[in-house]
Parts: sequence; C-alpha cells; structure tokens
Amino acid sequence: MRRVSVPLDRVALIGVGASSLALDLVDSGYSSIEAVDLSSEALRQLKLRLGDRSEGVRFVTSDVREVRFEGQVDLWHDRATLHFLNDALDQSQYAARAAEAVRRDGYLIVATFGANGPEQCSGLPVTRHTPSSLATLFAGSFDLRESFDVVHTTPWGSTQAFTYAVFTRNDR
Repeated sequence: MRRVSVPLDRVALIGVGASSLALDLVDSGYSSIEAVDLSSEALRQLKLRLGDRSEGVRFVTSDVREVRFEGQVDLWHDRATLHFLNDALDQSQYAARAAEAVRRDGYLIVATFGANGPEQCSGLPVTRHTPSSLATLFAGSFDLRESFDVVHTTPWGSTQAFTYAVFTRNDR
C-alpha cells in the first residue's frame, strides 16, 4: 500500500465499522481520529477492540451524507461506503460533505467497486466507479492525484475489483 509522506494529524474514517484500520492508526501514533459509521453497534465493537487506546478516537454515528465535524480534517478515508450510494443526489451530498470536511491541501482517499466489480454487495445494489467518474464527482473541490485498481479477496475466497482514488483538496 502506498504511504502519504505529509503530516496528517486529523483523520476521518468513513464507514469504519469495526475494522482494524483505526487500531493500526492509533498504534502508529494518531491521536485525532473521527470514526464514522451508520451502525452504532459497529462503533461499539470498535471501541471495545480499542479498549483504553480509544482516547483519541471520536465515535460518530452518522449517515455519511449528513456527517459534520468540529473543524476540518487532514484526511477523509473511505473504503467501501461510496459505492452503496446509487442515487446521483446521494453521491453529490457525499461529495459536498467531503469538501466541507477536508481542509485545503488535505486528502480524500476513496476505495469503491471498480468497473469490473460486483453489482451487489451484502444483497444491496452498488454503483461501480472508474477514476474518471470519481474525478467528475469530486470536481471543483478535489484534484485527482492518483488512482489504481486492487483485486480484493473476501474471507469467503471470492474476488472483488476495487478502484482506489487519491485526491487533494483544492481552493477553488
């Protein structure tokens, strides 16, 4: 996985669930993490996993289209939330929340099902994206810096094509 070599003090993890990413960031010294998920149960499980290391984590139960932070973040990281938003209005609300949340010159990292990814996930329809469709969605607020494809193998042994896109917040 690629690493960003600039200081990222405040990180928003979108659709974090009970993933190990929050634990990895805390263990790496991050002390200002916004852990956002629609599921309060997933956040409760994450808090239990973090135990006494949860001091620098703010657990935010919110729909990503409505999430608000106190101040801005340096990095918005979303692995597998955006592709569940199938309506153009929902996607534009997501992009507006990201633009509001990320500071100028901050980063937006989105991982979503790619063009060859599945059409459903967990029984729900999803929208597949390309770097071009993501660049269009975030145009005006973010500049696409890099994109790459990853084939993810699920715990059940099937594969899923993801597109990752790294953006920087512009000042337009």
